[in-house]
Amino acid sequence: MLEPTARKAAVRRAFDRAADGYDRAADIQRAACDRLAVLAHRHPPAHGATCVIDAGCGTGYGAAALTALCPAASRIGVDFAPAMLQQMRRVAGAVAPVCADIEALPLATGCADALWSSLAMQWCTPARVLAECARVLRPGGAGWIATLGPRTLYELRAAFAEVDGAAHVLDMHDAAVWCAAARGAGLAVLACESAELQAHAPNLRTLLHNIKAVGAQTVPGDRRRAPLGRSAWRRLEHAYEAYRDADGRLPATYDLILLALFRP
Repeated sequence: MLEPTARKAAVRRAFDRAADGYDRAADIQRAACDRLAVLAHRHPPAHGATCVIDAGCGTGYGAAALTALCPAASRIGVDFAPAMLQQMRRVAGAVAPVCADIEALPLATGCADALWSSLAMQWCTPARVLAECARVLRPGGAGWIATLGPRTLYELRAAFAEVDGAAHVLDMHDAAVWCAAARGAGLAVLACESAELQAHAPNLRTLLHNIKAVGAQTVPGDRRRAPLGRSAWRRLEHAYEAYRDADGRLPATYDLILLALFRP
């Protein structure tokens, strides 16, 4: 099993490699971001925002939503993959880039009126990352989070179970865990919503390529170290065929969790 530091380094490398082509494959990520923006508009900060943090900003797709939400605020984009921050600066030059782990933000306590995080926290320990959110938010501040729940890529998990006993999909926490962690950090949960998003591809090879193209290819635990052999690959393809839909497409399901939080 990878130790936490080694695991984070592996995830960072995966996102660095994915940065150049990330936006071409990030349909699910954009859809999640758009849904989070709708939730955030319903739960604005208690007072005018002067500073907003985008925690796990990636290539900066959320910048436009944050500008619309908090037009007068300065914005800080935090990501631990340097190549992602380079891409972000091309599309959101007004955002101050910070290369850091969102579980240990190098930012002052009470520095922000709002914190936004779209599809980054599933890589984190809920209690740890939400404690950091609570720390950097001022009283009256808002937290808007989109993360992924345990049914994410359930088709892939089940298909791989027909092939071997290794971990191929990241274990993720359900909404109850995230809400409990938020309350434990001193944050009020104003809204907790769930939605199902799906990506599609004509075949399994393309589907896996698209998943890996957004950096989602590193999992902790008892991972398979060697590539699949031809026989194992055929078994995997056969198992995944059970999920082919009426339009002839293979789906990959994402279990989206949306949270609106308040810092008392």
